[in-house]
Amino acid sequence: MWKKIIINLLMAVLLGMCSLQGIAAAGQASLQKGIASGVIRFHVLADSDAKEAQQVKLQVKDRIVSYLDPLLRDADSAEECRSRIRSHLRVIEEKSRQTLEEQGISCAVSAGLKRAWFPEKTYGDCTFPAGFYEALQIRIGSASGRNWWCVLYPGLCFENSLKGVVTDEGKEKLARVLTEEEMACVMDQGKVKIRFRWFS
Repeated sequence: MWKKIIINLLMAVLLGMCSLQGIAAAGQASLQKGIASGVIRFHVLADSDAKEAQQVKLQVKDRIVSYLDPLLRDADSAEECRSRIRSHLRVIEEKSRQTLEEQGISCAVSAGLKRAWFPEKTYGDCTFPAGFYEALQIRIGSASGRNWWCVLYPGLCFENSLKGVVTDEGKEKLARVLTEEEMACVMDQGKVKIRFRWFS
């Protein structure tokens, strides 16, 4: 009889744990969608993992970030940022192509606003959970090499985040476009916490 009670208790605990994991996964997906709706990322995909391809990827990134800084720095919303990017896509593509040509590289390059899947990515103490995000995407050649990314809106590309750290000013910008719960998720390694409310 005790054996049956213990087995039933263990089954109840396992079922409870599975339920909590399901709740956490659903909460994580919901938070990621909320975070994604508030940001626009910048994504540069290198032609390959070859040293030259990786170097030119960073040169393209530098040139485009420098070009976009004055264009997007005062954008008041993701929609305004999106509109400005769309109206300058041909220039962005041309500047990317010029960067390749200056390095003696001749390959296709394209630029566009895309919805793309990103793995979890950490910027210092800020983590963006894995999922689909809208991004200004520059594809160089086969676009099969390691890529580089930052957040164009709300302007983290123009902070010290280029060195892998989100500044306090950057965090303030994020806090203006994310909910308190979404911001907590970003600041807590991209994880959602399950909170229990106890009633007396």
